[in-house]
Amino acid sequence: MKTPKLRLPHTLLLIYAMVVLTVVATWLIPGGEYQRVEKDGRTVPVAGSYARAESRPQGLDGLFVSPAKGFVAAAMIIAIVFICGGAFNVVQRTGAVTAVIHNLSLDFGRKKALRILFIPVTMTVFSLGGAVWGMCEETMPFILIFVPLALSLGYDTIVGVALPFIGAAAGFAGAFFNPFTVGIAQGIAGLPLYSGLGYRLAVWAGGTAIAVAVVMRYAARVRKDPGTSPTYEEDREKRRKLRVDTPAVERIPVTGAHKRVLFVFAAGFAVMIFGILKHRWGIGPIAGVFLAIGIFAGIAGRLGGDEIGKAFVEGAKDMVNAALIIGTARAILIVAQDGRILDTILAGMAGAIARFHPLVSAEIMFASQCVINFFVHSGTAQAALTIPIMAPLGDLVGITRQTAVFAFQLAEYINPVLPTSGVTMGVLGLAGLRWEKWAKWLAPLLILWVLFAALALIPPVLAKWGPA
Repeated sequence: MKTPKLRLPHTLLLIYAMVVLTVVATWLIPGGEYQRVEKDGRTVPVAGSYARAESRPQGLDGLFVSPAKGFVAAAMIIAIVFICGGAFNVVQRTGAVTAVIHNLSLDFGRKKALRILFIPVTMTVFSLGGAVWGMCEETMPFILIFVPLALSLGYDTIVGVALPFIGAAAGFAGAFFNPFTVGIAQGIAGLPLYSGLGYRLAVWAGGTAIAVAVVMRYAARVRKDPGTSPTYEEDREKRRKLRVDTPAVERIPVTGAHKRVLFVFAAGFAVMIFGILKHRWGIGPIAGVFLAIGIFAGIAGRLGGDEIGKAFVEGAKDMVNAALIIGTARAILIVAQDGRILDTILAGMAGAIARFHPLVSAEIMFASQCVINFFVHSGTAQAALTIPIMAPLGDLVGITRQTAVFAFQLAEYINPVLPTSGVTMGVLGLAGLRWEKWAKWLAPLLILWVLFAALALIPPVLAKWGPA
């Protein structure tokens, strides 16, 4: 008897359902307001100042006009999402990134002197992809390369999946530049974009090191005794069909155009880092840098004008889902504010959490984000949905907005096991790997990651991690 697949409605439908529920809530929850003051360029609620106010129940305007208002309110964030999506697609269209990752995997995998570095170097490269530009769905094509490569090196399917997928997941959760999680969340929270870089880099390195150590330990055991692999029987059949003892995978020539594209990509990020650290750039200048990267990478990669335009549009088109989710999620906040129930909700949550030490409150925030992740596994969608609540809630319970954003970000560590994630199930489908076997293997790493994330939240709380 087949186990029925767990399927949730489309994320956009879930978010809009929350808009409807928020409209209903304005008729049920009493109105109230906090006094607010300016602090570090942001308007924040004053703890202990909550008072009841006249309710303003929302109607058709809340149901059907608020999403349009949400798009206007989140216009700059939506703009950078479209520009980033377009620019990265131009870079990928040149083939430079794919060629470098492909060739690195072959070189480190086939040369005995470099084989010991194969797993750490490969996973670190993918982790950087996740940390810098939010590499996630882009790992799927690499599954078709790394599973046969892992089998040819004496490993198993799980190692072949873990190299790109877990590597990118480690970077995605510990991201320091990811515009689709860190950038959006900090923008919504009113923080300087990509602030807190030093500590995020340290956490990225720690989370990636844990993943690399777990995969290396497992890979060494499987290579020594293949029978210990949960996919041993399936891998025997794959080896026969793929003839991986003499794999036909060849190197991709790295051309001068590829090198120029990589230089443009690196130079663009160097300029962005300088602007962020020296001039405290906001969303506008950063979006401009991404746009410049896309244009100059296309020129350096010898793409024609039409090809650059088409690639940019296709990449931006892939971000339509994220843009719709951001605008619709902002509508929830607008309805709650217009109905004067947002502060009442904040007061109730603050009352429940404030009885705990801020350290415990931060862990409760992290646990809450992990639960929400199961239903809303898109980092962009979750940021748009939760940060408008979590950031001001942090103001009320003694947790900085930087820490509230960090708690949201770290919850991404659980994503690789979620059966509700299209990327996770797509990766496993391409690899021919059953979810229950993957989840059982992944459980120890998830436990380590969650413990690491919980510990990583302690210094920001104690230091009152600010926007610097």
